[in-house]
Amino acid sequence: MEYLATLNPAQRAAVEQIKGPVMIIAGAGSGKTRVLTYRIVHMLRSGADSFQILALTFTNKAAKEMRHRIMEAAGSEGRNVWMGTFHSIFARILRSESEKIGYPKNFTIYDTDDSKSLIKTILNENKLDDKVYKPSSILSRISSAKNNLITADEYIQNGELTEQDISSGKPKFSHIFKVYQERCFRAGAMDFDDLLVNTFRLFHFHPEVLHRYQHQFKYIMVDEFQDTNHAQYMILKKLAAVHENIAVVGDDAQSIYAFRGANIRNILGFQKDYTDVKIFKLEQNYRSTQNIVNAASSIIEKNKEQIAKQVWTDNETGEKIRVLRALTDNEEGKMVASSIFQDKMNGQLHHKDFAILYRTNAQSRSMEEALRKINIPYKIYGGLSFYQRKEVKDLLAYYRVVINPNDEEALKRIINYPTRGIGKTTLEKMMLAADENKVSLWTFMDKAREFGIKLQGPVEDFVLMIKSFQTLLNRNAYDVAMHIAKQSGLLKALYEDKTIEGIARYENTEELLNGIKEFSIEDLIDEEGVVKTRTLDEFMADVALLTNDDKDKSQDQDHVSLMTIHSAKGLEYKYVHVVGLEENLFPSQLSLNSRQELEEERRLFYVAITRAMKKLTLSFATSRFKFGNIINSEPSRFLQEIDPKFLQFDNLFGNRGGQSFGKDDAPRTGTMTGLPKKVLALQKPTPKPATPINPDFEADDTSGLKVSDKVAHQRFGNGEVVLMEGIGDNKKATIDFIEHGRKVLVLKFAKLQIK
Repeated sequence: MEYLATLNPAQRAAVEQIKGPVMIIAGAGSGKTRVLTYRIVHMLRSGADSFQILALTFTNKAAKEMRHRIMEAAGSEGRNVWMGTFHSIFARILRSESEKIGYPKNFTIYDTDDSKSLIKTILNENKLDDKVYKPSSILSRISSAKNNLITADEYIQNGELTEQDISSGKPKFSHIFKVYQERCFRAGAMDFDDLLVNTFRLFHFHPEVLHRYQHQFKYIMVDEFQDTNHAQYMILKKLAAVHENIAVVGDDAQSIYAFRGANIRNILGFQKDYTDVKIFKLEQNYRSTQNIVNAASSIIEKNKEQIAKQVWTDNETGEKIRVLRALTDNEEGKMVASSIFQDKMNGQLHHKDFAILYRTNAQSRSMEEALRKINIPYKIYGGLSFYQRKEVKDLLAYYRVVINPNDEEALKRIINYPTRGIGKTTLEKMMLAADENKVSLWTFMDKAREFGIKLQGPVEDFVLMIKSFQTLLNRNAYDVAMHIAKQSGLLKALYEDKTIEGIARYENTEELLNGIKEFSIEDLIDEEGVVKTRTLDEFMADVALLTNDDKDKSQDQDHVSLMTIHSAKGLEYKYVHVVGLEENLFPSQLSLNSRQELEEERRLFYVAITRAMKKLTLSFATSRFKFGNIINSEPSRFLQEIDPKFLQFDNLFGNRGGQSFGKDDAPRTGTMTGLPKKVLALQKPTPKPATPINPDFEADDTSGLKVSDKVAHQRFGNGEVVLMEGIGDNKKATIDFIEHGRKVLVLKFAKLQIK
């Protein structure tokens, strides 16, 4: 059995144990796929019937890769193994047995769009407001109930659940749930969650069917067991009840999908359900350097709920983990892009060797723009490029129409979004009339009375709204952009959607507005030193170039990978940047309500770190824009939790080495989550050094600032105030800096020390 010789002792022991309950704890980069594959090969070589092996995965890609490897090692016999995702395997079983639970053999499987469409129909029939009962939110709650094996009838009878709906302003949810399920059943259709629920029902109400499959599947293996939900585990327990030859493979330290219904209790409590379980720990990491592996271990050991393990590696020690501090998120993007450029050139690397990981999709904007500016190709994985996301394009369409109301594509996109009573039929009639009169759609809407046509009130209201926006176009870009976002109703509509997807859409819109704010306060003076108002049409001209770049990018070229950490699970890259390590961003503000939520965030950070093979860089910004205001950020508590001996704090353009934690730098309470001052003091130096400034820079109150005052600025150094103008939040100071010349600064954001 030559394949066994390629395994380390722990891997080999796990492969050879094919009888009884087995739990394989597979640390990051420990060769999990190889163990899964060889375990099935070993079963086949030991005489097991391939038709009696059931292997469940979470992605079709994982199943396809495993089957390919098995067939390479064991020949065509591997083709007969029951291998696939939970949903595909259970759909296969239901195709044979569905008539027993009242469904036709050729039942339809509804995808998400089908389900949302049905929910919209139910809402219309019941005259329920889809702004309150958002279809995506309703579907998410139905899915959550089903994943916990709660039927519509059981939901209605559960007082606690119905009380939650009343308190959240959705008292009719249980009715929608029941009608939705009845309609699916009448249509002979199952949604994805029904594939789990109905498999459980099939086994529960038809013991003879369960008995048959229990004896058919003599050996059961489950990949990524930490990601299973309640319904999946209950089905597995039923199937494994006769032979108990069940092997689960996973890593509790990488359980990061609670928001999808994953239950970490399944893996933490497996030993209680199977008291004679054999536990194998794959603790040797083949992926990362010693510094990365040890740093990851020093983080995850802070979690209380976990299975004890000691991950180690024989790989090289490697570089220490770099920590970069930026003043803003835009500067963070520039630092990351420059670091990638330097590492690529110095190491003769490919762009595909690099990945940038972030907590939320909205963070991609500053990274994308920085990469574009120095012509580094990139690709967004698990999502669209920032400017191609629907909610971003919707708001940009408003700006396009306000600037150029004859932009028909943009006009059609927003005329009834958010819903304002201008339906498809009305729009088609207006477009036909405009075409007959050989004018643009906007001109027809604006001059309808001149064509002898009386338009509906909502159309006239829309025209008046756009015209009111146009009167503001000579003002500051951000002020106009925010006014349009609010008064159009778009921002409110996005804010009210509290689903995971809805929150992400709102964050993306907020990030677009943040970008406009940064644009509006940059370069406030022209070459003659005159304060310049940056307008919305100038911003849109810049965006047009960026979105055109998206269309021109080749999907096959060598590129840097950008993605959320959730999307990065299971992947690996030689060089990894984890960005946005700030409190309330990572860990997320939404995940600080309990220790369980915080521990999941820590596991997410662990996953991010362990994607890196050769070099890992962590970065954070000390300030970010939030709806036009600069918000000071504190470094993430996770930076403090890494053993400092694995870290190196340095500036991007030099001063490497010599800056790391010593014994005197032990974390102290009361100072920005205990992060040592040495971290807080780091900043990117200017290309031409200004007069030295105290690294522990603290801004003074500038409300009394006057002409001739001497000041110091974090970036520009020392200077003298030569002009003051404006009042309140619009107060500006013109300052002659010794090293950087004359700058006009908005005092609200300037952060100055008065000398």
